[in-house]
Amino acid sequence: MLVGTYTPKLDEKGRLILPARFRDVFAEGLVVARTQERALAIYTTDGFESLMTPVSSAPNTLKQVRDYQRMMAAGASFEVPDKQGRITIPPMLRTYAGLDRDVVVIGAYNRAEIWDAAQWMDYSDRAEEGFSEMNEELLAHPG
Repeated sequence: MLVGTYTPKLDEKGRLILPARFRDVFAEGLVVARTQERALAIYTTDGFESLMTPVSSAPNTLKQVRDYQRMMAAGASFEVPDKQGRITIPPMLRTYAGLDRDVVVIGAYNRAEIWDAAQWMDYSDRAEEGFSEMNEELLAHPG
């Protein structure tokens, strides 16, 4: 389980030091992919495969399926952390997420996410407004 908020810096080569608490999870390799919020998600390779399983088994005759497969696969990169726990964020993904030097890495339970620091603050402020209602809507238990 990945949790917490961290503020590493991207270096001039586009490398990011993974938070120490995340390194064991991603030691064997990871997939960096786009999210719909213009941030990046970091999945274990198994986690990314599980995410894509329903889409890969959906019929390619549906345009939405083809579009999603293309966007996810074309916007993903397999990376292996180096001995210092660094990964390289490819230029295309840095541009997509608007990443410069100041970034925020958050744990999002089954994945980590990389956000531009200012975009994370904006998103977090907006999401906080509805956070209390989310609990009732998303976690409602029948009975």
